[in-house]
Parts: sequence; C-alpha cells; structure tokens
Amino acid sequence: MSLAAYACHPARSRGRRHAEPPAPTRDAFQRDRDRIVHSTAFRRLVYKTQVFLNHEGDLFRTRLTHSLEVAQLGRSIARALRLNEDLVEAIALAHDLGHTPFGHAGQDALNACMAEHGGFEHNLQSLRVVDALEHRYPQYDGLNLSFETREGILKHCSRANAERIEAAEPQGVARRFLDRTQPGLEAQLCNLADAIAYNAHDIDDGVRSGLISVEQLADVELFERYRREALAEHPHLQEGRRVLYETIRRMLSAQVYDVIDTTRAAIEAQAPADADAVRQAPPLVAFSGVMQAQSEALKQFLFRNLYRHPQVTQTTDQASEVVRGLFDAYLARGTEMPASYAERRDRHRAVADYIAGMTDRFAMREHERLTGRRGIA
Repeated sequence: MSLAAYACHPARSRGRRHAEPPAPTRDAFQRDRDRIVHSTAFRRLVYKTQVFLNHEGDLFRTRLTHSLEVAQLGRSIARALRLNEDLVEAIALAHDLGHTPFGHAGQDALNACMAEHGGFEHNLQSLRVVDALEHRYPQYDGLNLSFETREGILKHCSRANAERIEAAEPQGVARRFLDRTQPGLEAQLCNLADAIAYNAHDIDDGVRSGLISVEQLADVELFERYRREALAEHPHLQEGRRVLYETIRRMLSAQVYDVIDTTRAAIEAQAPADADAVRQAPPLVAFSGVMQAQSEALKQFLFRNLYRHPQVTQTTDQASEVVRGLFDAYLARGTEMPASYAERRDRHRAVADYIAGMTDRFAMREHERLTGRRGIA
C-alpha cells in the first residue's frame, strides 16, 4: 500500500541528530523501531506498573503489554488512513520508556522530589532515554532516532522545558510547543491510540481484580451499549469473561472506526499537501464529538472507581514512599548508584534518572536494602 501524501515518508525524514549511512534493508522508521525493541529500557517495561503493581498478579497489564496494545491499535488505524505504520509502531513502543516504577504514583513522587531541580515528567524522560540514557553504540549516547520518531515521543512539554530543549536543538522536536503547531499525523494518532488502549484494558484489569464490577459499568454508555449488543447477538452466553471480552472488543472497534471516519473527514477538509502542511494545520486525528464525550465519561468512571479505589491508593501511597526513600538515600550516598550515575555533576538529575529506570521489583529490593524497611506489603 502506498503512503498518502500527508503521511511521514522515511525518504523525506528530517534525519537524525548524528548522521548515519542508511541501512541496506530497512528505512529510517523501521530502523528506529528495531532500535527501540532491542533497548534495555524497552525490556524493563515488562516489570513496570500500569495500574496494578507487578507482583499483584501475573495477568494484569504492564507498561510493556500496554505499549504493544497501543502499537496494534495505532497500526490498524494508520493502515486505513495510509499513514506510516512503522513510524506509528516506533512511537507507540517508545512512548512509555521513561515511565518510573509504580506508574503515575512513582512519577508524582519523583516530580515532588525534583520540584526545585527542574521537576520530572515521564514523557520528557522518554525522550531523555532515547536521546541520552541508552548506551548501546560507540559513536553516541542514546539511540539516535529520527526526528519524526522523537517528535512523536515528546507528546507534552512545558514551555520552560521546550525552551531548554530548543536552546540545545534549534528548530528541533520542542519547537512546536513554542510555535503552537502540531506534530505529524502518526504522532497525533499514537496519542489517541494510547487513550483508547488504556481505557479498554483498565476495564479488563479492573474487573479481573474485583475492584470494579460489570454492574457498576452499566452506567457507562460506551460500555453498556456494546455489552447489550454482545448479549443480544449471543444469547447463549451468560455474564462472565466472554461477555466482558466481547464488549471490550466491540468498544475498541467502534472507537477505531470512529477515529478513522472523523480523521479522514478532517484530512479531506484541510487537504494538507504533505507532512509539513499537517504540522501547520489544526489537530486532525480525533474522535467525533459524540465518541469524545463517551470516552471522557469512561475515563472519569475509571478515575473515580478504579484509580482512586482505596486498595489502589493504599498501594500507590506505599509506592510513593519507596520512591521518596530511594531518592533521599541515593542523594545522601551517591556511591550506592552505579558509577555512571554517581560520577555525574548534577546529582539530583542523576538520582532521578537512575530511579526512573528501575523496574518495580528492583526498586522494592533497593529500598529494603538501603533503608532496612519493606516498602510495599
């Protein structure tokens, strides 16, 4: 299938920060994807929390399985819109590389620890991982990814951080946050695929955990509509796992088709000639108004009933204490970190980088070793 004119074409990539000869059998975005898959940070995602801590159950999503689901949804939509699937996959697989152990609780705790030292944001940390913290190549630090992949990884950025990145990389990946322009369509798509994926799989994990029920979800229009459809079409099924899976499958399909139709109409109306024209246009990848409202209602339900469930908050409070304990311990005894971190001049950022790269279970072991306390029951 040929790419649309408005897609990101690898032959017209804005290139890498360090020039390299092209690979003989792969284009620029395929090469980016492969470098991400082989990175240490990508492997660590298998032991990093999505909602439930890694030790709480073998079947709950982790950052790795979440990233794979985002990539699958993104590629499906990209194919229908004739966007670059390889670029979508690369962005999707890399978008959470900078996430801390213990999910958003870990990020919030680390941000508080770094409040007077530039703060911490996992999305910006993902860019730091691929630009500097991976050490796999003799010529440079980082993975030396193409501009378009890095643009997609940096989904959010404060003005202060954008100005700092822009000073080091003029007209680079942070420029759009200063100009208020858009990234390419592939990057826009990954941002929405991320939301579709976590809403759906957090329902699955939430019901599996017993913290939310199908009965509670009856008040969520996006869920209840497709549950009723599933039961009407398969009346032999009783309420249970198969009904839940079929409901989520139909929800996902409806959202994917909605994004395809809405985005296709927006592209036709805007008629961007190429990827650069996309960057000057308003956001083009979107839900319809109805689907956006239903998706937001589901998100609010999950926030109230799952993410703020007492059992989840109790665990995340303990996880926050682990991160704060680790930060204080390494700041006081830097030699407890590997030399590559301990010898850096910016001790606070070095500690944040080291902790952010940890898996859940390694962070728990280190906390117990350094403090003598078991941080998470």
